[in-house]
Amino acid sequence: MGIKKYVKKNKLLLYFVISSLINSTIIRFMLLDNSFNIRPFIIDLGFLLFISSFSYLIKEKSKIKYFTIWSIILVLICIINANYYGYYTSFASFSLLATSAFIVDVSDAVIKDVIHLKYFIFLWQLLGLFYVYRTLKKKKDLDNTKLSIKKIHKNNILRNTIIVSFILMGSMAIFIKPSEWNRLRNLWNRETVVRVFGIYVYQTDDLIQSLHPKINNLFGHDKAYKEVTQYYEENKLPKSNNEYTNIFKGKNVITIHAESIQTIAMNLTFDNQEITPNLNKLASEGIFFSNFYSQVGVGTSSDAEFTFATSLMPSSSGTVFVNYFDTEFVTIQKLLKEKNYYVASMHANNGSFWNRQVMHSNMGYDMLYDKEYFTIDETIGLGLSDKSFFKQVIPYIKDIKESNDNYYITLIMLSNHTPFDDLELTDEFNTLVDYNINGQTITANPLESTTLEKYFRLVHYADQAIGQLINDLDEEGLLDNTVIVIYGDHDARIDKEDYDLLYNYNPLTNSLYDKNDENYIEYNKYDYELDKKVPFIIWTKDNEISKEITIPTGMIDVLPTLGNMLGVYSKYSLGTDIFSIKNNDNTVIFTDGSYLTNSIYYSAQKNEIYSINNTAVEESYITKNAQKADKKIQISNDIIHFDLIKEIREKEY
Repeated sequence: MGIKKYVKKNKLLLYFVISSLINSTIIRFMLLDNSFNIRPFIIDLGFLLFISSFSYLIKEKSKIKYFTIWSIILVLICIINANYYGYYTSFASFSLLATSAFIVDVSDAVIKDVIHLKYFIFLWQLLGLFYVYRTLKKKKDLDNTKLSIKKIHKNNILRNTIIVSFILMGSMAIFIKPSEWNRLRNLWNRETVVRVFGIYVYQTDDLIQSLHPKINNLFGHDKAYKEVTQYYEENKLPKSNNEYTNIFKGKNVITIHAESIQTIAMNLTFDNQEITPNLNKLASEGIFFSNFYSQVGVGTSSDAEFTFATSLMPSSSGTVFVNYFDTEFVTIQKLLKEKNYYVASMHANNGSFWNRQVMHSNMGYDMLYDKEYFTIDETIGLGLSDKSFFKQVIPYIKDIKESNDNYYITLIMLSNHTPFDDLELTDEFNTLVDYNINGQTITANPLESTTLEKYFRLVHYADQAIGQLINDLDEEGLLDNTVIVIYGDHDARIDKEDYDLLYNYNPLTNSLYDKNDENYIEYNKYDYELDKKVPFIIWTKDNEISKEITIPTGMIDVLPTLGNMLGVYSKYSLGTDIFSIKNNDNTVIFTDGSYLTNSIYYSAQKNEIYSINNTAVEESYITKNAQKADKKIQISNDIIHFDLIKEIREKEY
């Protein structure tokens, strides 16, 4: 068949391939600042030709249905991923469908913070497809003949199209590094997969990975079991024996899960007013981990709870709370129950949200006091205000104390949740700044009407609520023999542009300083990443220990560190007891394989190194930590996906 005849007979197919290829290229340029990269372009082309080839099995008049269905799928892939990446700086997963029921409760946040009209540009492909189809129909370029299987084989059209698609994808495959193949297989670094393999291959691979839990019992178990048991044999986590061992043994614990609070808010004052005076006071009187990071994935708050409790990383596919709720884990809650603690959680939201009703029981909680146990007398954002919530938990804690010698209680805050719009019940908190310009003081509000301004106001409210709780606990005698633990569950997901205003606002022009201006403060994408740290505070009324810990620390380090202080231990921890570190350095691993140390931040997505203190490091240091990050993520995933702790313990006993 000649080229002209082929084009004439395959206009719908060619439009579908070219338009879909344009969309996949747009998404890389739009999201990844990608200069043109031939590999994902050719791989996308091969993929599109492959799925287009099967249209030869369909009647001409029905081909529009085939290409429409595929166009809708591919356009949705682009729209969903563009919106998702704009908020999470990662790409969406089919496993998120399992958590879609939770979107109803946070629909306002989704609409405001996640969905952006500019990312619906990809719809042009569908409109163009219908236009091309109608034009061809008017010109009677479509006929009703059916191309039989015999004729397809005779003309080699189907076979040749598939062969070409394989040749295109195969020709690029030989240029892909082993590490990139590994990321396609493990899929914890989604950005790299899209950069190398294109959006369509990524989403196809993600679909396969999302089905992983259902096929685990058939494939991969033996290899995973061998690697996990070997890892623990070679990396035995000894029981800590340091100056903090058992220092809080026998004390009650009240843990405050502080929604979206970042450490940066603790470091700022406006008009001589601290945003978080109560948190600052607790931090100065207790143990304050000032370089502490959450390590959440798509499970956000639930991932924070999981990693805090288990010292494992979140799952790379789906969320543990939803997809692996029946897997066995060793948690700080279970370990304290073995010490005869009563363990309870309190959260004034629906118990079904993040599947907490089920998962909290699996984690070892004796009781979840959810929305049904509270009077919703005032609301902020998603539900009961933090101040009212904390007022209402006091009687429950008193009852627990009267009935139990020791207790561990988790209080999950709610008010400081995106989109940070519900400010009616919060106090005014101005973000005025005095600027010294040529000897004159100019007062201005660089953050006026920004999300960051609203966020700081809600953080100020959350801080007031925590201060009120501490006072109420003290008045009721509930701080005696009690340790207060506070952790920020994750960063607030606020755009970098708001922080640019904070650091580089020019009050004279009501705009940002130019990079060449002497007043310009460098605030790059890695400064922005490092500012995502969250507070971790351990405090007692008698101020037994007052200390700031600047060692890089992650949520995964909580169980070995806090557990040692409480006299409990898990040999399955993948984190580190920070007080047992000899060289004052620790590797904080993130779910995409990136990591942070005292010296560097390594971006696995971009394969870039950001020096934190301008100290030169050897290539071996970078490689060693990257391998450590990948290995811990793999081991954690294997434990979660194959329920290996249960199996290992059964064989031990």
